[in-house]
Amino acid sequence: MSTEKKEKPSFIFRDGMTSDKEYVEWLAELKSRYKQSQVKAAVRVNSTLLEYYWSLGRDIVRQEAESRWGSGFFNQLSLDMKAMFPNETGFSVTNLKYMKRWYVFYTEDVTIRQRVVDEIEMPSQFGLIPWGQHIDIFTRCESKKRALFYIEKSIENGWSRPQLNSQIDNNLFERQGAAITNFDTTLPESQSQLAKELLKNEYNLDFITAKSVQAEKDLEEALAQNVTRFLLELGKGFAYLGRQRELRMDDESVFFPDLLFYHIPQRRYVIVELKTVKFAPEFAGKLNFYVTAADNLLRGKDDNPSVGLLICKTAKKTIVEWSLKDINKPLGIATYQLQEVVERTIAEIEEANKKK
Repeated sequence: MSTEKKEKPSFIFRDGMTSDKEYVEWLAELKSRYKQSQVKAAVRVNSTLLEYYWSLGRDIVRQEAESRWGSGFFNQLSLDMKAMFPNETGFSVTNLKYMKRWYVFYTEDVTIRQRVVDEIEMPSQFGLIPWGQHIDIFTRCESKKRALFYIEKSIENGWSRPQLNSQIDNNLFERQGAAITNFDTTLPESQSQLAKELLKNEYNLDFITAKSVQAEKDLEEALAQNVTRFLLELGKGFAYLGRQRELRMDDESVFFPDLLFYHIPQRRYVIVELKTVKFAPEFAGKLNFYVTAADNLLRGKDDNPSVGLLICKTAKKTIVEWSLKDINKPLGIATYQLQEVVERTIAEIEEANKKK
């Protein structure tokens, strides 16, 4: 009888190993690492392709190709590129012209000043968004500053192409950081500009119809019900903490601001008050009190000063500025825009059809 001991398997199979905690955790890590590698590979591929498009646009400019080879240049180049790369789809006449326009858009001021076309490299961050979004940005933005803003925000927020175009349609560049505030006098210089960038001068609430908002509670309720969309409009970094969140000083003194948020990157509470009427000076006093209460009751030792945001139907700049002048807490005043629903009766439609 053999006394030789059998070696124990180094791996114990239990329910296909899926019940082993360490194995499951390792498997999850492998999955995460693989997804990260896929993202990195996609970014590298996209960046490499865009660098090629950039260099091709630069060559077309440097060669003065249209003047040199005539009006049929782009048609011929497209045919030749497709013949060399039959499986590629990026060499249409339209796309080749976009490559030239893209390069010129971001380098025209440099090339005019230097009177030569240097080897200007594509900015590295350009490779972080797809070509289609680049086309939308440089064809829809009048200035390089505006275009670079949308590139930065696309990267920061991971916008899809429809989301990007929605933000361009809604003039995010003009609205971002344009709210009337007293941050320069109520916040340290190092925080003032950052806090301004949190707010917009007008909030696009087109997911709410004007007809459905008759009073402040209607607007408050609508925003609470559509908080995900409102968070997208507020911008990246906001966390929703609740509606009518209790601020209790004592048993007899309890206050309820409309909406409460926390901005994670800036580590500060943001108290939002809503008004469905035009701005009035007394609104600032009430919001000032709420921010004071938040600082005393909610703010932790590592939190930055809380800020208040009043969103109202309309606001006159001078009245707002005077109202904020002697306020000691950081406040911002903005307006909102709702979806306007145009309703026509059957008679109106019939009348319109008769006139056609």
